Amino acid sequence: MADNPYSEQLYIDGGWRDGDDTITVRDLADGGTVATVAAASSDQADEALAAAADAQDAMRETTPVERADWLEAIADELEARAEEFTERIVREAGKPISAASGAPPSAARRFRFAAAEARDLAKTYGEYREGSTPGHEGWTAIVKPEPIGTVLCIAPYNYPLQTTTLQIAPALAAGNSVVLKPSSKTPTTAALLTDVITSAVDLPDGAVNFVPGHSREIGDTLAGDDRVDTIAMTGSSGAGTHVAKESGMVNLVMELGGNAPAIIFPDAALEDAAGACTAGSVKFGGQRCSAVSRVLAHESVHDEIVKRIRLTMEGWVVGDIFEEETDFGPLIDEDHATEVKGLIDDAVDTGANLVLGGEREGAFVEPTVLGNVPQDAEIIHKEQFGPVAAVTTFEEESEAIDLANADKYALDASVFTSDHDRAMRVAKRIDAGGVRINGAPSHGLGDIPFGGNDASGINREGIHAAIEQMLRKKSIIL
Repeated sequence: MADNPYSEQLYIDGGWRDGDDTITVRDLADGGTVATVAAASSDQADEALAAAADAQDAMRETTPVERADWLEAIADELEARAEEFTERIVREAGKPISAASGAPPSAARRFRFAAAEARDLAKTYGEYREGSTPGHEGWTAIVKPEPIGTVLCIAPYNYPLQTTTLQIAPALAAGNSVVLKPSSKTPTTAALLTDVITSAVDLPDGAVNFVPGHSREIGDTLAGDDRVDTIAMTGSSGAGTHVAKESGMVNLVMELGGNAPAIIFPDAALEDAAGACTAGSVKFGGQRCSAVSRVLAHESVHDEIVKRIRLTMEGWVVGDIFEEETDFGPLIDEDHATEVKGLIDDAVDTGANLVLGGEREGAFVEPTVLGNVPQDAEIIHKEQFGPVAAVTTFEEESEAIDLANADKYALDASVFTSDHDRAMRVAKRIDAGGVRINGAPSHGLGDIPFGGNDASGINREGIHAAIEQMLRKKSIIL
């Protein structure tokens, strides 16, 4: 594959074009280069914004039924090209094919979900009101949902198809123009998605624009432009904070960093808890905002949990990521793998027990189990984005809650217990956008709103939740 890389262009104002620079994308399956992708300049990013703004009038004239038909057609085309998407995700993201093959049907379902929401826009998002204050007794009003305008979609590398779909599908359902800025590490999946969208339906020129590029060159141009009305972003807390500072008066839909705790009480089903925490920690190398980053086990079950996690993790298959039986592959790049290895070493240096794994070779970090991790270890307080189950202990329920809430991140959490009252009590006290009872965090197709508090984001993602942030309301008073 390295001898025959993909070559992708920008898509601006209804046409493909070259960029002023290029991005080289590494092939994580075979080594070498998988793609050379155009990188937009600041001027080209400005052109994309202008095209999106010019397309707004045409987009507002479309009907919800028309947009729903678009989304269904996109889903059909996406499914027809599923093998292309799967190969790109394996190669540029390093995701095993056993997981990558599920991305296209999952993304197609998201487009169909958005199509159903589009058909129900007036019923779900519109209102009828009557005056209820003195002087307004005879008033009636229709509160009508309208497209907000232009949505800037800033997509991450870890789920380059599903997460991008969770941004674009709601934007189109609501009747908005889109400017898509993918991760520079996984831009070819987004390029293929752009081709699918623009091939499947006859959109107004400028309705969808694809501008891969180096964030240092185009990031502030895109985020700081007053022609952008909503920014939908998934990424790190640091990057999200910067975008928020640049963006000014726009709607923000941001799912940012996470450091999800999984609290395990003595009355939990320990085998199930260990299995959920293992998958939650190392699925896709832990490169998920919702990953279980720290396991808070009651001191009476710590040793049993560590043993069960180790036994479960030993069953995960490491190998060729194009083989169906492979569960585990490399991290996104060697620099990131080095950071994860540093967190493992710091934990061991501060007193943690290295139970399994812990070694790095290139971009690959072994699936790792750490036991008795001290609370001052850096890995307990930092989003690791790596394949590490870091297990620490607590004595009392209140201590577990304090530990769960001790960090700036507040995206996801899990509580494992057979006591319903305790589960609800603890879930209410944990500061997080979502708390899963007796299971690892999962954001699914976007039918349930998800997102974080504090440094983990603002507003909620999900098809319905995102559409709410991509509409404005107009009151027509009769």
